[in-house]
Amino acid sequence: MELPSRSIEEAVNEISKLPGIGKKTALRLVLHLIKQSKETTIDLTQALVKMREGIKYCKKCSNISDQDLCSICTSPRRDPSTICVVEDSRDVMAIENTGQYLGHYHVLGGVISPVEGIGPDSLQIGALIQRVQAQDSEVKEIIFALSPTMEGDTTAFYITKKMKDLPLKITSIARGIPLGGELEYTDEITLGRSIVARTVYDQN
Repeated sequence: MELPSRSIEEAVNEISKLPGIGKKTALRLVLHLIKQSKETTIDLTQALVKMREGIKYCKKCSNISDQDLCSICTSPRRDPSTICVVEDSRDVMAIENTGQYLGHYHVLGGVISPVEGIGPDSLQIGALIQRVQAQDSEVKEIIFALSPTMEGDTTAFYITKKMKDLPLKITSIARGIPLGGELEYTDEITLGRSIVARTVYDQN
């Protein structure tokens, strides 16, 4: 793609690194910004820098947060006896949009995938077990809300084995979500019903 400016080319190359954005889409975005006022581009740049420098991860559940503890973990309206285990923060957002779940979360930061070199030690599994075993823990139920893929099932199975001696109810969201599907792309009604109609997790 021949571009009239090195500055435009560099901007297009950087924007096209974002997921789902190719070079043509990146070029359209860059040309759109050029047509806007200089202040618009500066505001966008400052917002991105502020986000990158200010973002934190909750020390309790590993969800994205502005503070050391996220708003869900600190809310008195949430039920601390249930922890919904998810792959990443996008899944927290998807479940929250259903309005069907009022417990706490634990973000693993991925799923076990030997092919990609991701093992249990690369995830927040140890932190989850520590939460459950803590002396002040009120946790009575673990809900697996992982995508119904081989990697998601492997992760749930591994965690279940680690918790087999703990007095916990372990459940999984109902399989209204198609096999191989991604949780974040599931519609809110299906996802909400899956949370409400969760079943006891099959350890076999």
